[in-house]
Amino acid sequence: MNKRIEPLYRKENKVSLSNKYNVSKGSEYRYDRHTKAFLNDDRKHKPMNSGKHGYDYTPLYKFLLSKVGNDWDQIYSEAKARLDDPEPIFWMVALHKSEQRNFVRTGESTYYSGLFVNDDGKLAVVNPNVTFSDLPAPYAGETISFNGMTIDQTENHTLKTDMDNAAENNH
Repeated sequence: MNKRIEPLYRKENKVSLSNKYNVSKGSEYRYDRHTKAFLNDDRKHKPMNSGKHGYDYTPLYKFLLSKVGNDWDQIYSEAKARLDDPEPIFWMVALHKSEQRNFVRTGESTYYSGLFVNDDGKLAVVNPNVTFSDLPAPYAGETISFNGMTIDQTENHTLKTDMDNAAENNH
């Protein structure tokens, strides 16, 4: 039997701002888009490593987090085999000390812990003590996620897992 290996990316991200499913509509946008407040607002800019248009690497980031403490060479070879391009691995994993970051912004309001390869050749978290309070302050009513957990600012900083979100969407 030929067992198909699941890729670590999705070809279409239906929640990004730049795809065919979420198009800004309404004439009000034309009055706002050239104002100073609009141009200075960080939410209007794309993250630096937003990836290719239409690609979602969330499965890769969750895979890497699940492999913390394991041998880097094995993790890298498995991830590389399951990706179209190995570059997104290094958006989260730092090979040099100068590239290490406590957290990495991977989307409009999505953050993951920064990872690095330690001296023993194992994948490790840069700062395991990072919490949602260390992230940049979200805007009023904005929902951000950290390592796959949703942080809803309107509900007194409650953490919601992906399972909680699925349950809410089903009701």
